[in-house]
Amino acid sequence: MNPVEIEQAISNLAEEPFNAEEFPYAFLEAFGRKATEIKKLRKGDTNKSDLGGVLQRNNIHIATCAAGEVSETLAALKASPATTKFKAKFILATDGREFEAEDLVGGDTVACAYQDFPDHFGTFLPLAGISTVKQIRESAFDIKATGRLNRLYVELLKDNPDWGTAERRSEMNHFMARLIFCFFAEDTDIFSTGDLFTGTIDRMSNRDGSNTHEVISEIFRAMNTAIADRASANLPRWADAFPYVNGGLFSGSTEVPRFSKIAQRYLSHIGGLDWTKINPDIFGSMIQAVADEGERSVLGMHYTSVPNILKVLNPLFLDDLNAALEDAGDNARKLLNLRNRIAKIRVFDPACGSGNFLVIAYKQLRAIEAEINRRRGEADRKTDIPLTNFRGIEIRDFSAEIARLALIIAEYQCDVTYRGQKEALAEFLPLDSQNWITCGNALRLDWLSICPPTGTGVEFQSEDLFQTPLDQAQIDFENEGGETYICGNPPYLGSKWQSKEQKDELKAIFDGRSDNWKTLDYVAGWLMKAADFGQHTVCTSAFVSTNSICQGQQVSAIWPAIFETGHHIQFAHTSFKWSNLASHNAGVTVAIIAISNLTGRPRKIFSLDADGNVAVKVADNINAYLVAGRDVEVRKATKPISRLSTMVYGNVEKAGGHLSLSSDEVEELDLTQEQKEKFIRRFFGSEEFINGKARFCLWIEDEHLEEAMAIPKIARRIEGVRKMRSESVAAATRAKAEVAHKFWIILGAPQSHTIVVPGVSSENRPFLPVGVLGSDAILSNRNFAIYDAPIWNMALIASRLHWVWIGTVCVRMRTDFSYSNTLGWNAFPVPKLTEKNREDLTRCAEDILLAREAHFPATIADLYDPEKMPANLRSAHDRNDETLERIYIGRRFKNDTERLEKLFDMYTKMTTKVAS
Repeated sequence: MNPVEIEQAISNLAEEPFNAEEFPYAFLEAFGRKATEIKKLRKGDTNKSDLGGVLQRNNIHIATCAAGEVSETLAALKASPATTKFKAKFILATDGREFEAEDLVGGDTVACAYQDFPDHFGTFLPLAGISTVKQIRESAFDIKATGRLNRLYVELLKDNPDWGTAERRSEMNHFMARLIFCFFAEDTDIFSTGDLFTGTIDRMSNRDGSNTHEVISEIFRAMNTAIADRASANLPRWADAFPYVNGGLFSGSTEVPRFSKIAQRYLSHIGGLDWTKINPDIFGSMIQAVADEGERSVLGMHYTSVPNILKVLNPLFLDDLNAALEDAGDNARKLLNLRNRIAKIRVFDPACGSGNFLVIAYKQLRAIEAEINRRRGEADRKTDIPLTNFRGIEIRDFSAEIARLALIIAEYQCDVTYRGQKEALAEFLPLDSQNWITCGNALRLDWLSICPPTGTGVEFQSEDLFQTPLDQAQIDFENEGGETYICGNPPYLGSKWQSKEQKDELKAIFDGRSDNWKTLDYVAGWLMKAADFGQHTVCTSAFVSTNSICQGQQVSAIWPAIFETGHHIQFAHTSFKWSNLASHNAGVTVAIIAISNLTGRPRKIFSLDADGNVAVKVADNINAYLVAGRDVEVRKATKPISRLSTMVYGNVEKAGGHLSLSSDEVEELDLTQEQKEKFIRRFFGSEEFINGKARFCLWIEDEHLEEAMAIPKIARRIEGVRKMRSESVAAATRAKAEVAHKFWIILGAPQSHTIVVPGVSSENRPFLPVGVLGSDAILSNRNFAIYDAPIWNMALIASRLHWVWIGTVCVRMRTDFSYSNTLGWNAFPVPKLTEKNREDLTRCAEDILLAREAHFPATIADLYDPEKMPANLRSAHDRNDETLERIYIGRRFKNDTERLEKLFDMYTKMTTKVAS
């Protein structure tokens, strides 16, 4: 279940008559616990409560009680031995009137009237397997409103299916935006009375909802009619009470979808919510999912967290402004200069979605301005910051509309906060018809025409703020000498997942600038467009990006082109998870990258340490790998640049599966033990090596072919290979039909042992899953192999140094490491090793292998689970890191940042020396 569904289920439970016996099970059911779990709890099979309540192991201990005994019951739950023994994360007590609960892990408490406990549902989301965060607990209203609006939206489409078609979807979405404004307006006194909108609909509509669409249509018509024109507009008297709103929100068609009785009831319920609690920087992202059928299954999980957005905005310009505010102190002149500077700052998000970045930037600037006004004794001064300085491009018309509405709401809320309700209301209506969000494709539009160089005007091409789709921004503004900052969270999309149209967009941007543009993630288009924009005006741009554009072959595909425009990397936040609330969405690994053509400012690298704290490093230069140091491009090397053993791909079967076998298929061959030893080998892909799965292959030497063909079941398999290859459309494959007993490509087989490195492995493991296999092991091309090499080579691969190198210079498969012998191993810089160094590293590798052996039959996956890694194995790796890092710099490195700086410095010197 998603948060919206959970909130609805909890709200339904609170509205039902309280049943003390059923409540614990209904509560768990509302959070999506499985019917089989509830059944076992009811039977008592899994109920561990010692207080007559319901205790689900590792989850929650619930007890209902007599009236007035809630606090005592909660205390008893907390003191209960069963609560401790069975590791309950929550305790909850209620008598149907009062409700109290505690999160025993996080420490949060809830104490409220029973009917109000749905307002705190975010606290209990871990019961549904959703790792809750602070934002969701603070946005219960946004989730509740989203859920109610979604129910209305779906219900309206049932009776108005034509409104759900592509031709009319924008009308439906525009109607929803109008409703949101009306709900907000009547709860914030923008309308004259608190229930003007919903109350009028309730009074004037038929009970069956048959004329509700007509009532709402007249209300919308009234809000688009100027007061001076009311006399001739022939408005009903009850509609005349509505103010003139303008701004394009109610212009154009006033047609409204027809309402059923159920839809009208939903509308009334939505109006009954307290819309003063709306949070525009989160609500917009949630509501946009209502209009997208494909996203409704994860409704309530669509938001970009404020802390993550501030990771972009703070170093982009907010840190500088706050430092200037601190420096100004109470100096009136400095404060005035700073206020004038803020009024000219433009923030442009060319992938703005529902406006999260723009809304938060606006609210942050208003907060700084308010502090300036307070210090200058002008606390009630009207803001000098125009909404039109917050520009955006969004491809979806509804999201663009919600972005505009979110900014309008944010402006009103800021006016109320900093100037008071009376002043905010006096200046709110009518809305301005200027448009500052453009609906269109950001990679096809000219950014200079939407956010022109300072002081340049833009022609009006449309009359209405909310008319969609919009082709162009419509504002002529004055900010000569102002600063421009570009930011956002563009769509990622790796090269394999891009449509033809998206490929064409990247081609138009990169063709002639990059030979490898086809490998680029879609987000690269925004970075290049920002660099092109910066050639016409001074600006800094910061985007949340896939970290893969700073890894592997994408580095050479994008960064030389950006650097050629005169831009450098101004700041970066190295890889971290950018996640939503979805339990099934652990979050994509991203980096924040800022490019600038400004000079003289310190360049900074932000990174997370082992404890999750942010570390900041000031650098003279940040290269394309987001490492402090000279600009460098790590290139594929055909052989190691250091004195290392040769690493090759594993072998390629390409035999239609006829040469690989499961354990059962080996037995079905009915071979003697001697035949098994001669013709059967263990076969390892990355899955088999990491998870210990058994797989085998036929491995037949030429001199044994005749003997093998004498075994009918083997002969049939070889004939299957021959047939498959001979029928292939590829000439190279057909050529291998004559050697059907062999793998298609054989790059090696060990005489004594193989050092194996899986091609793809999880980044969540603290070390790369390297290991050693015996002479009977054959590797597939899912692995890399170093055949019969000294074991000290394994010590290098098993190190933290190699882990950070691979994570930086090699490509990623989604969030997993994708190993490369040419980039990861051959280009890995290693100091010249003495014989003593090799002996020490050999011993370290052997200690790691012995530590693993002590936990047989545990697999690599078992042993390197970060939560369960055995202490002796962790110690063996620690000794390995200590030994290796002392070889590099005579001591342990302080952190991964220092490791990378050393590796890149060595790589630059070694490759420069080779080139010269």
